[in-house]
Amino acid sequence: MSGPTPQASVTCSALSFQWPDGTTVFDGLSFTVGKGRIGLVGANGTGKSTLLRLLAGELTPSRGTVTVGGRLAHLPQNITLDTTLRVDQALGIAERRTALRAIEAGEVDEEHFEKLGDDWDVEERALATLGSLGLGGLGLDRTVGQMSGGETVLLRLAALLLERPDVLLLDEPTNNLDLFARRRLHDAVDSWRSGTLIVVSHDRDLLERVDRTAELRSGSVSWYGGGWSAYQEALATQQEAAGRTLRAAEADVRRQQRELEETRTKVARRQRQNKKLDAQRRAPRIVAGERKRSAQESGDKLRGLHEDRLQEARERREAAADAIRDDAEIRVSLPHTAVPAGRTVLSLHDVQPCFGRLRAATLDVHGPERIALVGRNGAGKTTLLRTLTGELAPLSGTATAHVPLRFLPQRLDVLDDELSVAENVARTAPGVTDNHIRAQLARFLFKGARAEQPAGTLSGGERFRAALAATVLAAPAPQLLLLDEPTNNLDVSSVRQLTSALESFEGALVIASHDLPFLAAAGITRWLLVDEELRETSEDEVRAVLETPSMEVGR
Repeated sequence: MSGPTPQASVTCSALSFQWPDGTTVFDGLSFTVGKGRIGLVGANGTGKSTLLRLLAGELTPSRGTVTVGGRLAHLPQNITLDTTLRVDQALGIAERRTALRAIEAGEVDEEHFEKLGDDWDVEERALATLGSLGLGGLGLDRTVGQMSGGETVLLRLAALLLERPDVLLLDEPTNNLDLFARRRLHDAVDSWRSGTLIVVSHDRDLLERVDRTAELRSGSVSWYGGGWSAYQEALATQQEAAGRTLRAAEADVRRQQRELEETRTKVARRQRQNKKLDAQRRAPRIVAGERKRSAQESGDKLRGLHEDRLQEARERREAAADAIRDDAEIRVSLPHTAVPAGRTVLSLHDVQPCFGRLRAATLDVHGPERIALVGRNGAGKTTLLRTLTGELAPLSGTATAHVPLRFLPQRLDVLDDELSVAENVARTAPGVTDNHIRAQLARFLFKGARAEQPAGTLSGGERFRAALAATVLAAPAPQLLLLDEPTNNLDVSSVRQLTSALESFEGALVIASHDLPFLAAAGITRWLLVDEELRETSEDEVRAVLETPSMEVGR
């Protein structure tokens, strides 16, 4: 990754952005970053992808400016490449290769030299870049349609790197990548030594590789030195200090409340005593009235002083509370999902899905087993899950679920965007009372009016929680739950919430995922490797297989 110029930088000045419906994402955001690797983190819905699109010029600010020093390249979350393209076309070097071939054949047309420019080593650079990303076996003449989704992401990254950008923006680049592809992308970030790299990711291993971490929260950016671990340590220190500040502020509020009550009691007692003395002395009415007004003013002034102090204490408490992060977890009871240990919940007999490498799968799932479906990109994990649901018919064999089954797909398309969260759950739980649905939704952190929010307005993390609620709160209660890459696009807090919810699920789980730390936290009891056959394996073997280049698998 060579070639960035010294001026590589990104500057946002008073940047504001609103969506057409009036939703404000940023209002007056300002920061500057120079050379180095920046990890941009933050909860789902804070605007990380929106900010990258603003930096890339794909969105126009409502106010303010974005200034980029040098050439910029952007790798978005969702990548679609024409499957008929050759690799060299996807890399953007096809014309230069053609020109180079013509010159080498003795043609002296000036147009060939103009197209090639100084890029005489274009093929060598392209093959070296592909090799650095684990795609050395592709060649330049293979078609994109022969590649897996993960290889497509790496190919697009290779195309960007060949442009020699000064500023490179990566948005969730490891989503849907198998372990080998993730390692290659990690290596690419490790090797970035000049220019500006900004990466949005929830991949903790990737975030460990950055020089600084920028947290986007409440429309502003806070900066931390180092990668993910350093950021977490700094955050923990901040939260510990914020906790002490909040406790001190709460104690001050209680003290100010006591002093105010004591002052009110003293003023009232003094006023009663003065009134009694005036009666005993038979003071003239005008004198008594003046004394009463003076005492009233003095008491009001004293009470006002303490009321002001109490209000100030409450404001300090609110400010301290705002600094405390809400890491609420999902705590839900799902007793009707329980399955006896010996009961068969799923049977597969010689199933060959309509896509993927899997030729025949035979499997029985018993009781509350927790099964991980793992395999290389393109092996057919998603296709197998959709075959189990009955959405896709197998080419051969049979798949039978013996208990109520629910499927949570990657796209979270189980929600109707026009309906509220509560209405979406009601659709999957006919006959369940509205009060019961709302009580359960509160445990999924949709309390009160939040349950009335239309699904189409939810942030990424909120949408996932709503989709998960509509899935596990369905009636009849699912006793077999299929999850397809559930941690894609989830921030760390949302992954923790998902893990908490799955702890409450007492049925059988089948999870397709590349996220090995999440699978371990989910309590996986069986590991199944999807390739030409469905083979039971171990976590250690899974790591070994997934870290092997795809062209070597099966040799």
